Amino acid sequence: MLSDKGLLRFADAEYQWKGPFYFIQGADPQFGLIKAWAQGDTNNGDDEWGEEIKLTEQAVQAVNKLNPKPKFFVLCGDLVHGMPGTRWKKNQEQDLKNVLKNTDQDIPLVFVSGNHDIGNTPSRETIDDYCQNWGDDYFSFWVGGVFFLVLNSQLYFDSSKCPELRQAQDAWLDEQLAVAAKQKCKHIIVFQHIPLFLSQPDEDDDYFNLEKSVRQQIMEKFHKAGIRAVFSGHYHRNAGGSYKGLEMVVSSAIGCQLGKDTHGLRVVVVTEEKVVHRYYSLTDLGSRGIEKELLDMLAKQK
Repeated sequence: MLSDKGLLRFADAEYQWKGPFYFIQGADPQFGLIKAWAQGDTNNGDDEWGEEIKLTEQAVQAVNKLNPKPKFFVLCGDLVHGMPGTRWKKNQEQDLKNVLKNTDQDIPLVFVSGNHDIGNTPSRETIDDYCQNWGDDYFSFWVGGVFFLVLNSQLYFDSSKCPELRQAQDAWLDEQLAVAAKQKCKHIIVFQHIPLFLSQPDEDDDYFNLEKSVRQQIMEKFHKAGIRAVFSGHYHRNAGGSYKGLEMVVSSAIGCQLGKDTHGLRVVVVTEEKVVHRYYSLTDLGSRGIEKELLDMLAKQK
């Protein structure tokens, strides 16, 4: 896997389609939310996160057991619950790093920034702090002829404190899509924390989606660029829909559930023709692995 935020300098090998592969998507380990939510104090109730540690350990163990190995493991934001500058944030981040360092070294980790990572209204300072801890807030990478884009969706939610950073991401994204068009990649796939929409492209504005006018611009840009799918978290429930062939996939959380889904991960299989995905509970993925139907897709064309 090769990535870069500025100039694209990739080994030719990753531009080339080599056959089907898969990756794992997780979202919202959000260390601290389970207790805060149970107590009804999401601002200050995040002083314990032992349950989230256990769940994320279970996720890492499930991923490590998979055979064949996934190409990478992406976490789509809200790594911890503590907002920038709050009391427990650094401790939560350190405990998450301690769990994630046990991920198989042959499975790269990809991090996506969420609102709890950089703030509901991010600033240059909160984004810089995130980048020092977790890596760039937006970047691209190639895996086997497929082009992946990681975006900072908070800049689309509220960039009032750093409008120049949103402009920079927009300009960068246009450059990246131009590169993708020239390279004739098999698919383009996007990762961002906040979903464009939860079920309908024209649904009303909500805490859990992007504002309609912004959403429409992004959806149209993605559609014109031929982007196949957007994978997000944020909702702590499974959801999704489509816009002109662009699939919006919303995955529930590793951590605190706000609906009826289980703590889980999404297995995403990429074939020459399509992108197929299935959400697994941590228990099922760890005990049974990937089902035969998806494994058969991986075995084809090799």
